[in-house]
Amino acid sequence: MLILDTHIWVWWNQNDPKLNTQQRNAIEVARTQGIGICTISLVEIARLTQRGRVILPKPIDEWFNIALVQQGTILISITPEIAIDAASLPGNFHKDPADRLIVATARSYNCPLITADQEILAYPHVKLL
Repeated sequence: MLILDTHIWVWWNQNDPKLNTQQRNAIEVARTQGIGICTISLVEIARLTQRGRVILPKPIDEWFNIALVQQGTILISITPEIAIDAASLPGNFHKDPADRLIVATARSYNCPLITADQEILAYPHVKLL
């Protein structure tokens, strides 16, 4: 399984050119094994859409319905293990709760995370694509 950071999931579903060829190919390959989406990404997208920072081509409920049924997409709930890890990530990691939960999800499932977030890319305690 491959875990997608929120922005990567949006870019992939919108065929955004910000998603590079390597990222797009990795997602396509991972579809047979699963593309993990942390439930916190739903909250992030709803919040960003409401604030006008993310523009979706459809109303958010329709966008979620389409995005969540893409082949291989698996919505991953926040478990107690993930919550505990998010609160106590090793090393120095910023305080953004969504990023902490997404990183903890990747760590919990021992799966690589695909992101373009520089702070996550610099964090050595998570597998990255």
